[in-house]
Amino acid sequence: MAMEAEATTAPALALADTDINWDRLDKTKFHIIGAILFTAQSALLHPTAVVKTRMQVAGSGLSRMRGISVFKHILKTDGIPGLYRGFGTSAVGSLPGRVLALTSLEISKDMMLKYTEGLDMAESSRVGIANGVAGMMSSLVSCAYYVPLDVICQRLMVQGLPGTTVCNGPYDVVCKVIKAEGFRGMYRGFGLTALTQSPASALWWGAYGAAQHIIWRSLGYRDDMDKKPSHIEMVTVQATAGMVAGACSSVITTPIDTVKTRLQVMDNFGAGRPSVLKTMRTLLKEDGWQGFYRGFGPRFLNMSLYGTTMIVTYELIKRLSVRQ
Repeated sequence: MAMEAEATTAPALALADTDINWDRLDKTKFHIIGAILFTAQSALLHPTAVVKTRMQVAGSGLSRMRGISVFKHILKTDGIPGLYRGFGTSAVGSLPGRVLALTSLEISKDMMLKYTEGLDMAESSRVGIANGVAGMMSSLVSCAYYVPLDVICQRLMVQGLPGTTVCNGPYDVVCKVIKAEGFRGMYRGFGLTALTQSPASALWWGAYGAAQHIIWRSLGYRDDMDKKPSHIEMVTVQATAGMVAGACSSVITTPIDTVKTRLQVMDNFGAGRPSVLKTMRTLLKEDGWQGFYRGFGPRFLNMSLYGTTMIVTYELIKRLSVRQ
C-alpha cells in the first residue's frame, strides 16, 4: 500500500513521455501497434519510393524528367496500381524485420544511456551518441533480412523498364534471380548497404536525439519540472527533429542509394556480374556526377516526410505501449 501511495503521489517528470525507454514498454503491445501504424505509414509514402526508384534506373527518358512528371507518367500508363508496385511484398515482408529493428534499437539505446550516465559530457551529446549507436546496431541487425526483401521490391517497382527482367510477382523474382546468379543474387548491394546504411542510420537517429533534446531545452523544459508539455507540443517538436534528421540524411546518402538501386535491379551491364565500380562508371558516363543525384527530389521528399511521420508514429506507439 505504501508503494502504491508513493507511486500515485510522485510527480510525473516534464519530459518523461518524450523519451520512453525499453524497460517502460509493454513489448507485445509495442510490436502489435507498431506493425499496424507503420504499415499505414508505408502505404502513404510508397508512391514516392516508386518514383525515386524509376528515376534512378530508367533508360527510357524518365531519369531526366522531374519527379512530378514521372509521377504523372506512372499514373497515365499504369494507374494507381503502378504507384503501389511492390507494396504488398514490402508491407508483409517488413513485419519480422520491424520486430528485429525496433527491439535492437530500443535495447541498444537503453544500454548506451546507462553506460554513458556517469560521463562528463553535455546531455544533448549523450542522448545523440546513445541514439546514434542504437541506430547503427539496429541497421546492422536488420540488414541481413531487409536486403533480399529490398531486391524483390525494387525489381517489382521497375517492371517494364529497359535493362530489367520481367517478373510475375515476388516468387517469380526470387526464382529468376536465384536461377541467374544463385542465392547470392538476392544479396546484390549487401556490402554497400551494410557499409553505408549503418552510418546513415546512426546519423539519422543521432541527429534526431540531439535535435529533440536541444529543442526541448530551448523551450525551457527540463527533466526535473512538474509541468509537462502538451501533446501538440510533443508532436511538433518530435516532427521537427525528425524532419531535420531526414533532410540531412537524404543529402548525404542519395548518391549511395542511387548506386545500390541500380546494382539491385539492372541486368544489362554486359559481361560479368554487376559491381559497384561498374555501376559508378556507367552513371558517370551517362550523366556525370549529377547522375548520382538522380531521384534526389523524390528521395528528399520521401526521407523528410518519412522522418517526420515515422518518428511521430514511433513516439505515439511508445506512448500507447507504456506499461501501466
